[in-house]
Amino acid sequence: MRTQGVTENRLELLKHLSGAFRPGVLTALMGVSGAGKTTLMDVLAGRKTGGYIDGSITISGYPKKQETFAHISGYCEQNDIHSPQVTVYESLVFSSWLRLSPEVDSGARKTFVEKVMELVELSPLRGAVVGLPGRNGLSTELRKRLTIAVELVANPSIIFMDEPTSGLDARAAAIVMRTVRNTVDSGRTVVCTIHQPSIDIFEAFDELFLMKRGGEEMYVGPLGSHSCDLISYFEGVEGVDKIKDGYNPATWMLEMTSKAREETLNVDFAELYRKSELYGRNKALIKELSTPPPNSTDLHFSRQSSQSFFTQFRACLWKQYWSYWSNPPYNAVRYLFTVVVALLFGTIFWDLGTKRSKQQDLFNSMGSMYVAVLFLGVNNASSVQPVVAIERTVFYRERAAGMYSALPYAFGQVIIEIPYVFVQTILYGVIVYSMIGFEWTVAKFFWYLFLMYFTLLYFTFYGMMVVGVTPNQQIAAIVASAFYGLWNLFSGFLFSQMRIPICWRWYYWLSPVAWTLYGLVASQYADITDTFDTGEQVKDFVRSYFGFNHDFLPVVAVVIVCFAVVFGLLFALAIRQFNFQRR
Repeated sequence: MRTQGVTENRLELLKHLSGAFRPGVLTALMGVSGAGKTTLMDVLAGRKTGGYIDGSITISGYPKKQETFAHISGYCEQNDIHSPQVTVYESLVFSSWLRLSPEVDSGARKTFVEKVMELVELSPLRGAVVGLPGRNGLSTELRKRLTIAVELVANPSIIFMDEPTSGLDARAAAIVMRTVRNTVDSGRTVVCTIHQPSIDIFEAFDELFLMKRGGEEMYVGPLGSHSCDLISYFEGVEGVDKIKDGYNPATWMLEMTSKAREETLNVDFAELYRKSELYGRNKALIKELSTPPPNSTDLHFSRQSSQSFFTQFRACLWKQYWSYWSNPPYNAVRYLFTVVVALLFGTIFWDLGTKRSKQQDLFNSMGSMYVAVLFLGVNNASSVQPVVAIERTVFYRERAAGMYSALPYAFGQVIIEIPYVFVQTILYGVIVYSMIGFEWTVAKFFWYLFLMYFTLLYFTFYGMMVVGVTPNQQIAAIVASAFYGLWNLFSGFLFSQMRIPICWRWYYWLSPVAWTLYGLVASQYADITDTFDTGEQVKDFVRSYFGFNHDFLPVVAVVIVCFAVVFGLLFALAIRQFNFQRR
């Protein structure tokens, strides 16, 4: 900035902008790249996460309060971010559930959703899965209409749209603009940033807010029929070329107001606007609209989100349920992988649990447990990370819209894993336990399933937690791998806790894998009175060599449960405290 001649400590992106947006009026926010269109929209919508904002914004004459404003406004971002594994209808039901007033019952919500789907012409696609952009699911144009519909079901009075036609062909853009026009005609205030629109799209707008590079306004006013008001204003500037017949007014306007054109004409269009009669009329309009209507009161809502904490949690869990149910690439593949691994390990370690004549038999049996824990656990932690990373981007948008707070979302994400991991544990446990031939008693079988269940659970929650504390999935994978290595090293298998140097033994007790192996070995062998060929009883060897005590199993169980709970809570806290999205 210094080399470019900037002497101030702050870079001013928006300079003394003023204007008014009214119900039933579709306003285009335009300018060259870098003019500050999206920045202005983020400021107005309360979505900026950094920088300094000066000035005043009023809603119906009352000072804007972001907590209140979130209830009455919608923001359609340029990137159409939605949960990929739910359907169009489920996306709209979820949004309406959390954003409409609690007084609106379920039947009324669903009726309203149906009307919005008709308005944006999505009714034939109600059962279509949203999918990931560019890979599967809805096309770009359909995703854009879904983005608009998700905001409309909140019944907002004010809607901001960031380049709703960006990346669309002419036909798709026309369909989206028809949707936008229908929205405006329903009495809402709609503001759209738009970039190089066609003639038809440009003339669908009622008013224009034109900005120049540096964040200054050049024209704020009506377009008129066939852009006659806009053309008349700029043709009135000395030296500006007349527009040719059939030429796009939007393109002509941007060409005439470019930086190079300003230097050629030796004119500052921003300064020219501030001296115009139009500027005076806009100031008078702003003054009029900044005064509250007689006998009116400011809007007030009892809480920041429309729904209670419990309702937010129910809705988030409901969406996660459908997301997981409709995600075979994650869950079905996870189960298939588990069954294949179980059969593989069962075959490799066939009937190993019945062999107790040599100490090596015990080492081999412990090896089967060690390999299974790391193999399945690391796979669980790694496979859940992309799922959580994708959903986190959706979470940023939905939380900014005031749909829910961080904790209900995080708890829903954590709890939905519990039944799926339980099924995974049953599949693996029954196959491996019977094929390896561990002792068939209720207590020992229960301990095996219990320890494997919470082990897979804490690995899964650990993978989620690492995503929560890192900016992206790639960094999360690197951070997670570092701890896999440490957990492996101090697991007690490569060398037992009795042989770990005292100065490092503390980390053995911090390693979740070490607690799991303690529990698995102790539950299966720490009470066995059979003797090895050396004459030593199995339980005595387990105690002297590994330091495992059967009476310590209840403590092991509590600690392993605590690991799962702690990792789940840390994920929730990370989601609440860290926001890696910068605007």
